[in-house]
Amino acid sequence: MDTHSTSLHPLKLFRDFKEITKACLAVSVVFSSIAGYLLGISEAHPFNWMTLLVLAVGGYCMVGASNAFNQVIEKDLDALMDRTKNRPVASGRMAPNTALFVASSLTITGLVLLYIINPKSAMFGAVSIFLYTSVYTPLKAVTPLAVFVGAFPGAIPFMLGWVAATNHFGIEAGTLFLIQFFWQFPHFWAIGWFLFEDYKKAGFFMLPTGQRDNRTALQIVLYTFWLIVASVLPAFGYTGQLFISPIATVLVVLLGLWMLFYTFQLYRLRTPKAARVLMLVSVGYITLLQIIYITDKFLR
Repeated sequence: MDTHSTSLHPLKLFRDFKEITKACLAVSVVFSSIAGYLLGISEAHPFNWMTLLVLAVGGYCMVGASNAFNQVIEKDLDALMDRTKNRPVASGRMAPNTALFVASSLTITGLVLLYIINPKSAMFGAVSIFLYTSVYTPLKAVTPLAVFVGAFPGAIPFMLGWVAATNHFGIEAGTLFLIQFFWQFPHFWAIGWFLFEDYKKAGFFMLPTGQRDNRTALQIVLYTFWLIVASVLPAFGYTGQLFISPIATVLVVLLGLWMLFYTFQLYRLRTPKAARVLMLVSVGYITLLQIIYITDKFLR
């Protein structure tokens, strides 16, 4: 039987499409873009349902394309790791050429949709997909600095929403970028920690020191501290139209301390379980942070 023939069933095709675009991850990224958009709207830049819809679909296309390209490039390495060996391309359910067609189609569609919003949004979308596929992905097997490079495309979605709303990149969008940039490090190092053995099978060393040691754990703590600092910058009036109230500032600090607690837990225990808990907490942190920012804006 042809390796790829089983993929012709509509439900299987849909399931493979979800897997190759990493649907859950893509939706969370789209949520960040929507959050940035809602923070960016104002009397000068009023809310527009069509813009929001185009941003959501275009954003999903760009993230999905990045993930699809990644799975084509890393298909042989994915086959070595337990958590990725059943991905469509790595498992042989989808031909690499088919995956490339999907990735290319999503790229073009995403860029066109973002360009419809404004050229700046399309530019940042293009930068994101280029850095993720052409720089971050090949560097993963070469140096732990890949996480630093990957933090740039990973931090774009939050500020992309602001740019989509305002057609302007300034201190506000830059601050949203900074928050999500610092968040990338504790989040992905936590993943690198609890999946260390699996990553090792493919020759990926995602931790800053290459090992699950005190120095890596300390860096996770330090980057979380800088994340907290970045998250309260809008409280001090230096970030233009991006501002949070004293009540929101207290909630953001408490949220940061919640995450910081689990970084210290990892530093103390240095176990895969502690790292997994921190990863889950980090996902909750960035989602709740964005909800606090949005709620504060519309309740003020």
